[in-house]
Amino acid sequence: MSYLKRTICAVSMSFLVACAAPNNQTDSAVEVTRTIYGAASWYGPKFQGQRTASGERFDKEKLTAAHPTLPFDTLVRVTNESNGKSVIVRINDRGPFAGKRIIDLSQRAAHIIGIMQSGVGPVKLDVLRETAI
Repeated sequence: MSYLKRTICAVSMSFLVACAAPNNQTDSAVEVTRTIYGAASWYGPKFQGQRTASGERFDKEKLTAAHPTLPFDTLVRVTNESNGKSVIVRINDRGPFAGKRIIDLSQRAAHIIGIMQSGVGPVKLDVLRETAI
């Protein structure tokens, strides 16, 4: 499945575990490869347009995140442990660099899971891998 199609599936169907490829030629499922628990924070306007560690420009409206070690382009489902809201983000940067946080979300992703006001929240990260079925 192409990067573009994978990203579109992740964004538009974040609560589903499968999506079809164009023309229904190939199906794929999403498998959780590992789960990590910790605190998430977010970053936004101050970094808008700056280069991320992956080389792309940061866009606070995209569903992206910074993680210290996961490979770039890894898809991660982030679930707010306080309210159950989830979002799938793509790793495109390194961080966080403050406290004992495990992930920095884009502003849009933080808004979706409800940690904008608090700035930090308890989360569960499900690292996702696409598999053919």
